[in-house]
Amino acid sequence: MLSDPACLGNLPQNAEEMLFDPEYWRRRGELTEASRGRGSAWFIASGARQWALRHFRRGGFIARLWQDCYVWAGENRVRAFAEWRLLALLTERGLPVPKPVAARYQRSGLVYRCDLITQRIANAEPLSAVLARGVIAEARWRAVGAAIAGLHRAGVDHADLNAHNILIDAKGTVSIIDFDRGRVRAPGTWAARNLQRLRRSLVKIGHFSEESWGWLTAGYDAA
Repeated sequence: MLSDPACLGNLPQNAEEMLFDPEYWRRRGELTEASRGRGSAWFIASGARQWALRHFRRGGFIARLWQDCYVWAGENRVRAFAEWRLLALLTERGLPVPKPVAARYQRSGLVYRCDLITQRIANAEPLSAVLARGVIAEARWRAVGAAIAGLHRAGVDHADLNAHNILIDAKGTVSIIDFDRGRVRAPGTWAARNLQRLRRSLVKIGHFSEESWGWLTAGYDAA
């Protein structure tokens, strides 16, 4: 298990089993479901612990065969560990991402399953949910563009940048989540691919216009 002791606080000896068990938190009345892409995700609210718990699941055709199993290729290739380390690095650099709390894997022969806990972004909701309710102000679009630009300047390639993985809080502050398969790399065409992926997801939701995209890219360029 990888973890940040400062986030975990005082926990019992069987902390690992308890931490990643949704039923444990449900029995305590401290769990709520969170709809987020193909994975299984929950919010944990336990006093000062305001966390998001995600169980890694596959997408696409292969999910029918390997729903939540990944081929074992060593601890350094565990997807939850890779995301934990990337988030720790980005948090250290002050980028708008959730702080990692803990990650674990469970190996069974040639395959493994894994989970990740991050700090929950307070009073925030996905850009997709905000957009589904209607038009978004220019300042918000520019803030989204600036947040993405900050990640790209740091060389962060987000493998699934879409409207569900961008959060906006009540003050308009933007955060970006879900860095599974994300990585730090040299400048390249991947940045444009990130933006095009986001654009496709926005078009699917609706209440989106060329003017909105212009504001977003203006915020991106200005940053």
